[in-house]
Amino acid sequence: MLDTKVKELINTQINQEFYSAYLYLDFSNYYHDQGLDGFAHWYEIQAQEERDHAMLMRTYLINNGESVTFEAVAKPDKTYQSLKDPLVYGLEHEQYVTSLINTIYKAASDVNDYRTMQCFDWFVKEQGEEEKNADDLIKKYNLFGTDPKGLYALNQELLARVYAAPSLVL
Repeated sequence: MLDTKVKELINTQINQEFYSAYLYLDFSNYYHDQGLDGFAHWYEIQAQEERDHAMLMRTYLINNGESVTFEAVAKPDKTYQSLKDPLVYGLEHEQYVTSLINTIYKAASDVNDYRTMQCFDWFVKEQGEEEKNADDLIKKYNLFGTDPKGLYALNQELLARVYAAPSLVL
């Protein structure tokens, strides 16, 4: 059995991961409306990753004899004034998720829950990758996004992204 606080934090994080998927699908919808199918595709893959993260955490709780409680997923509340806005919101959101993952890890560490710490080592590393990807995308947009040919090339690069399922084994 998991510590009550650790279990509650993971359960809350499952719901947060589903919100992340909604948020990224909202970004994708915006980019589709702008005619940027590559940007839209990139965020569709991001949404799939977030759903997979939620499912991994769900499986972890179930494998540890714990119940999972789903909450209502909030509607994304962002508005977009420029093509760059979702990119900035994405980085901010990943930084927020990193803080949530760190809170779970700390709670597990506080009660010597090594199994949860080992599982969440993967999520800690994943968040480092997520933040770097979001930051890199902003940098590329800053370099190329205001030039139509550069924006087209960046859009094509993002369109080529291929989904890779998580490698975490529970």
